[in-house]
Amino acid sequence: MRHLLTLLLCVLLAWPAAAACTGTLYLTIDTGTMVPAERIATALRKRHIQATFFVANEPTANGKTALDPVYADFWRALVADGHAFGSHTWRHWYLRGDVGGTKVRYVKWGGGEQALLDRDAFCHELTNVDAAFAALTGQHLAPLWRAPGGHTTPLALTWAPGCGFARHVGWSAAGFLGDELPSDKYPNRMLLTRALARLRDGDIMMMHLGIHDRVDPFVDVFEPLLDGLIAKGFCFRTLAAAG
Repeated sequence: MRHLLTLLLCVLLAWPAAAACTGTLYLTIDTGTMVPAERIATALRKRHIQATFFVANEPTANGKTALDPVYADFWRALVADGHAFGSHTWRHWYLRGDVGGTKVRYVKWGGGEQALLDRDAFCHELTNVDAAFAALTGQHLAPLWRAPGGHTTPLALTWAPGCGFARHVGWSAAGFLGDELPSDKYPNRMLLTRALARLRDGDIMMMHLGIHDRVDPFVDVFEPLLDGLIAKGFCFRTLAAAG
């Protein structure tokens, strides 16, 4: 009986917070330099906010890659916090169109290297992330994927469900937080003010675990952004929970 009363009390205490929710946002975070990764994770943990992370094995600022074992503890902690995870492709190259109706052109950022992916090779770009993530954390990815830059092709969208990734996820116009934009033209204060003014119920937000060439890191206004959105009555859900 004591346990039942305790459970009922917890529900009643939580109810006002749930009732105060005036809209739902979906925070998505793509891999990046990993420099601000712990600060971002701590900010989310402090506020009990769950996000959806799109994971690629892309290069990080310390010369490693995002799925190197050096980051195993980081990813395991996020799993324990209840976040959701999707594939952001293994190499984090860009899909640049279909070729001959049988292959997808896959180009490294900045040009130079490229590959033509058939269906199996494309699937490996998605499933290699899942295999590496599961090896590090013991958890498989949700059936979600995001193409780098949000650029898809008709073939890629057709093939992905057969690879185990049924839903491609972009982001809302208002949800583009701009952390990858040059900070001289888009200072943090501008990005913060814009996001707080524009975000609406149902928007999908997008940011990164660090950007190589932004001088003023967006993480410096990440906590004010979260607190401002909470103050406006927004709640947060993962895309996996949204179905």
